[in-house]
Amino acid sequence: MRGRLVFLLEEPSMKHLLAGLLPRLVPGWVEGEHFLCVPHEGKSDLDRSVPRKLAAWQVPGDRFVVLRDNDAAACEEVKARLVKLCADSGRPDTLVRLACQELEAWYLGDLDALAAAYVEPKLCGPAMRKRFVDPDAWQKPSAEVQRVLPAFHKGQGARRMGVALRGAEKNRSRSFQVFVAGVRRLALEMGWQPA
Repeated sequence: MRGRLVFLLEEPSMKHLLAGLLPRLVPGWVEGEHFLCVPHEGKSDLDRSVPRKLAAWQVPGDRFVVLRDNDAAACEEVKARLVKLCADSGRPDTLVRLACQELEAWYLGDLDALAAAYVEPKLCGPAMRKRFVDPDAWQKPSAEVQRVLPAFHKGQGARRMGVALRGAEKNRSRSFQVFVAGVRRLALEMGWQPA
């Protein structure tokens, strides 16, 4: 048995996004069988849950990814604290990734996918591409997505973007690129062939 990749997530919208995205990153992956998304109710809930879940998990071969928003915190400090939390819980091989600054930066990083998901071709224009050249630098990407797409709602938007986002090479968000590279590396280590 290869085991699953278990994603410990800050919020339900991350689960919605990954449910659509992961089977396209690693063809053949089925939620529940090859990967499991465990959403939490915010950063505090995730931080309290990580040590308990990692220490108590008994399924052989399962590996872990912790994903949360950075939300303008000191990125290196947040990641170092989470890495230590995982190591102290007996899981030093846990992959820790931060969405800078919020998950919505990943959407702004692929304006073509955002435009396709919402049938809004104006999102692909040169002015928008110039505006969002570095989506991770925006302090509140969620507010920017809401500004350019008033119909946007977090959960429904995550579902749409889960099937619309393209690979890391098409996304300007560095945090998305690093996340995808980490997941692909773990998939290979576990014997899966990523796309």
